Amino acid sequence: MSFTANRLLLFGATGDLAQRMLLPSLCALHADKLVAEDLQIIGTARQDFDDAGFRNFARAALEKFLPADRRGSMGTFLNRLHYQPLDANDLAGFTALSAKVGPIDDGLAIFLSTAPSLFEATIAGLSAGGLTGDKVRIGLEKPLGTDFQSSCEINDAVARAFPEDRTFRIDHYLGKETVQNLLALRFANILFEPLWNAAHIDHVQITVAETVGLEGRVGFYDGAGALRDMVQNHMLQLLALVAMEPPANYNATAIRDEKVKVLRALRLIDPSETVTGQYRAGAIIGQPVPGYDEELGKPSDTETFVAIKAHLDNWRWKGVPFYLRTGKRMPQRKTEIVVQFRHVPHSIFAGKGARSVPNRLVIGIQPEENITLSLMAKVPGLDRDGIRLREVPLDIAMADAFAGPNKRIAYERLLLDLIEGDQTLFVRRDEVEAQWDWIDGIRASWTEHDLKPKPYAAGTWGPSASIALTERDGVHWHE
Repeated sequence: MSFTANRLLLFGATGDLAQRMLLPSLCALHADKLVAEDLQIIGTARQDFDDAGFRNFARAALEKFLPADRRGSMGTFLNRLHYQPLDANDLAGFTALSAKVGPIDDGLAIFLSTAPSLFEATIAGLSAGGLTGDKVRIGLEKPLGTDFQSSCEINDAVARAFPEDRTFRIDHYLGKETVQNLLALRFANILFEPLWNAAHIDHVQITVAETVGLEGRVGFYDGAGALRDMVQNHMLQLLALVAMEPPANYNATAIRDEKVKVLRALRLIDPSETVTGQYRAGAIIGQPVPGYDEELGKPSDTETFVAIKAHLDNWRWKGVPFYLRTGKRMPQRKTEIVVQFRHVPHSIFAGKGARSVPNRLVIGIQPEENITLSLMAKVPGLDRDGIRLREVPLDIAMADAFAGPNKRIAYERLLLDLIEGDQTLFVRRDEVEAQWDWIDGIRASWTEHDLKPKPYAAGTWGPSASIALTERDGVHWHE
């Protein structure tokens, strides 16, 4: 059933995600008149606010995290906000929440960000409070479990109240413009798609590097680690978009059908094809930072870095390695995809002393959104001593190419799609479970072979073993 909700219920409305992303995104959508005038936003969390207290809280968050040039309509936006305190374990509290939300005949969208242990209680409370009808859809923020089994349990609990077509699993990377541009780059340019296969591509690299450490996520992160925190969701979604077959058209079913085929084609990883690490004390941008165990306050075997050589057992990608790398306390913050093409089969310039290197496509996702294609060009000159070739980058900085539109927070797109009911940029249940199935296999092999994280200094690109992972194939990480 297609409908645009006129009520939005935000769980975790006083948390870090709400302050940094959700409230600024909603205020920006309000300022640009992209949400209906009658949309009401109801926040809920354990804090004992009334409406006025929550509006003051939201104002402070917007002044801190929303750029000044986008605050023009902040006052009228705050009038949309309402608040109801709630303990998710208290079933009776959902009756008061339902009364605060008011009539949902015209549609309710729920954004649920909660600990995995609270999913079942929250869904049961929503059902008891009458907040799960045919005109209600729910958005689920990660973490959706800690392994395949717990993910299935959460999905089963949600499915008892919300069918798949009203369940929106959020991966905020899919809301980033450059991630969406992957589809345009591949499927709107005949230049690329005929070459997008094992015959022409040597390997693919996907890097998600962070300079931060635990940053207040001690309890969650030490129970998760880099593999479950980053690879299971963001990185596998990026891999799926890079590797998917062309969908028949641009809609939720067609695109997600192709992504899940990629995820199911992932080969079980051999332990020799993974490297894990944990940062020790070092320096980030010249500033000393403590090691992971110092931040945590105790020894731990949790990995803060992981590198993987992945394989897809299908026709298009047979024999093409996908190198995945993510870590905390890296030298710089960046998320990028590198598509390395093969050498030309025969260089006509070799006899003239020229050396060519293969073309490379670099798709930068954050902090800067850009696309760079490296091409070979002749160095100007009379060539009396031979021809010289040089790699020349063609750079497309998205901020320059599209200077007019505001740069959007990823959650702006995702919240608007949740309100309007477009599932294209959300993750389907079979995708999530295929991702967990592969991740669980990796973790099981680590346990079987008693693999422990190798130390690396903060401010470096991880353990030296991660360099060996690629260099034994004659490949260098793009840095």
